Order: sequence, then structure tokens, then C-alpha cells
Amino acid sequence: MKHVNLRLLPGATPLHMPRAIVGVNADMGDPAKILADLAKTFEDYKAANDERLKGKADALVDEKVTRIDASVSELQKAIDDMNLKLAAAQMGAGGKAKSPEEVEYGKSFNAHIRKGDINATLSKGSDPDGGYTAPVEWDRTITDKLKLISPIRQYATVQPISTAGFKKLFNDRAVGSGWVGETAARPETTTPKLGILDFLPGEIYANAAATQQLLDDSQIDIEAWLQTEIETEFNRQEAIAFVAGDGVNKPFGVLTYAEGAANAAKHPFGAIPVIASGDAAKLTSDGLIDLIYDLPQAYAANAKFFMNRKTAASVRKLKDGQGNYLWQPSYQQGQPATLGGEPVVDVPDMPAVGANAIPLLYGDMGETYLIVDRIGIRVLRDPYTNKPFVMFYVTKRVGGGVKNPLAMRAQKISAA
Repeated sequence: MKHVNLRLLPGATPLHMPRAIVGVNADMGDPAKILADLAKTFEDYKAANDERLKGKADALVDEKVTRIDASVSELQKAIDDMNLKLAAAQMGAGGKAKSPEEVEYGKSFNAHIRKGDINATLSKGSDPDGGYTAPVEWDRTITDKLKLISPIRQYATVQPISTAGFKKLFNDRAVGSGWVGETAARPETTTPKLGILDFLPGEIYANAAATQQLLDDSQIDIEAWLQTEIETEFNRQEAIAFVAGDGVNKPFGVLTYAEGAANAAKHPFGAIPVIASGDAAKLTSDGLIDLIYDLPQAYAANAKFFMNRKTAASVRKLKDGQGNYLWQPSYQQGQPATLGGEPVVDVPDMPAVGANAIPLLYGDMGETYLIVDRIGIRVLRDPYTNKPFVMFYVTKRVGGGVKNPLAMRAQKISAA
């Protein structure tokens, strides 16, 4: 895990000041106007791309398509960011009103961050680890914000655990049966067997430093600043691990369970099936349609596409057999872009389009991927080991892996 050591000297300005949730319109502009601009720009894009596809392409047409495509991406990103802020605003500070005990705890925690003068009984109820547990509200706020800004966490199943790990049983459903006559013998049939998977949490940490003078004299909200720094770094680390983590002190990434990948044989139900794109170097409309209809109907209701923005730009050019574009922008605030009528989720850490890469996942992420959270956020204030700095050692134990590979499909860039 990355060692984050943010040293702040007296009078210095923090790299990231606390970001308060403000009115979406004031911060991002008029949603209706952005949606209208997005719809119009996408129509311009389709017209320019149609001209290119009809064989009229030249350097000017290609430049025009590229420029309009960039505008579509920027407008769609603005809508996606607006949707995120809207969800955060609706959630508020963790989505719940603070109890009097939490308000008092928060005040005490702020005092502890600045001076260290906190009553040790405030850690009552936590495992004795020699440190202090962050106040309930602080922990809940960071966890909720991680859920909002981490695309895999937002759609996966999240299981809090109270022990060192989590075990899940799987039934192979290999029960036998047969037809018999009234007096015929009833031989023994096959009996289903159970498989088991372990979900063990790794530990992610940050170790920030600030001088005691800065803590004494600072006019900013230290608690909010720490939240901002930690949620940003933890989200970055989690997002990488949930997609491609190798399981060494971190979660197993969902892509590692695809056919041919490192964990293809790990799950009792087998690997995540891989569907070829139909071309050795790019995505195709036929490959995407094959991908959609290969997913069992039982998982279709909550199915979504998971890809990065560069991949979204690639599929934006594709049409179905009737000449309709498969990708469609958001037409209403709170709604994502769609591909083949299915929602598109931006996952920055997904691979880019390239030979033998898997740039697309399609399926029900909640049924597919399980995240286990152990305890929550822990904070240890250490003013002794690195004078004149006060160290804030923050940890979170989290694990993850595929719980049902049948609910997901992967698209591989391959001719067959």
C-alpha cells in the first residue's frame, strides 16, 4: 500500500481544502442546459461520424469527429459528476442526523486531533489496539463517500464482518433424480456437494504528518480535511484492487476471475465467461450484442456495462444492424449513458481497448462481486515518534473477490 505522508508546515496551505457539498446548479451549471447541449452535440457527432462512415472521410472530417467526440465526453462527464454530487447532497453527512452522543464525540475527536487531550474511555467498545477509534460519524461519512465515488464499491455487495475473515458456502446443485415405475428399484442418486471460499481482508493505510503548531493554529476544519485526504487516497487504492488486485494483502480483482486469468479456477462455479469481440484489435457491434445476450436472463434486470471513458469513446462509433447508434447519452439528470439500452458505469481502472485485453464487463456486479469490510476506519494519533510532527496513522481493512461468476460476462478483444 502507498505510504501517504503529507507534511504541513505552519502557515502552509493544505493541498486539498475540505470540499463541502454545495448546490449542484451553483457548482456545475444548469443541468437542463448541459443535457440539452449533450443531446445536440451527440446529434452533431452522429452526423459527422456518418459522413466519415460513408467514405467521405478526410483529415478535416476526422478532426471534426474527434473534436465533437471530445465534447460529448466532457458533457457526459459533467452529467456523471453532477449525478454523483446530487447523490452526495441527498445523502448528506452520512445520510443520518447526528445523535447528541455523536456530536459530543466529534468535538472530543477534534480536540484529540489538535491536542491529544481526549478521554481514553471514548474508545470503549472497540478492540484494544493501543489507539483510538474514529468517531462513529467520521467513520460513517468516509465509508459512505467511498461507496459513492468508488464505482465497484457502489454496485458490488458490501459485507461488514466482525472477525478476521469471511467464508461463503457454495452448493454445486449436483443432486440426481430419475423416473421409476411403481415397483421399480430406487438406486441411490448423486448428492450435492458444498464448496467454500475465503474472503480475507487486507489492510490499506495512510500515515499523514502535520506539525503541532499547525494543529494549534490552523483555522481550517482538521477533521474535514483528514476525511477529504483519506477518502481520496483510499478510493484510489480500492478502485485499483477491486478491478485487478492480486489478493496479496489486498482484494482479488474481478478481472482475475475471467477465463484464462489467474483466478479462473478459484471459484466452485468456474470462471467469468469471456466473449470475443469479433475483431483482433477493436470492439464490434456484433461482439457487444453477443455479450449482452450471453448473460443469463436471471441476471439481466440489474446488468450494467463497466468500462473506462476511452472505451466509451470507442463504442460511441458503433451501430446496430438498423443503423442505430448503440451508445446513447444521458437524457435526464440522475440517469447514466447507455450502451445497447444498458447503463454504462465509468470505471477508470478498467483496461483500454487493445489486442487480448478485456476492456468491458457486463453483468450484475452486486451478484458478482463481494467486498468485506472489517470494523471500519481507525485512527492512531502519534506525537512521539517523529517530532516535531504529529503522525495520523489511519487504517481500513478491506477484502474482496467474486462470489458468483455466472452473473458477469467479459468482452475480450479477439477475433475468436
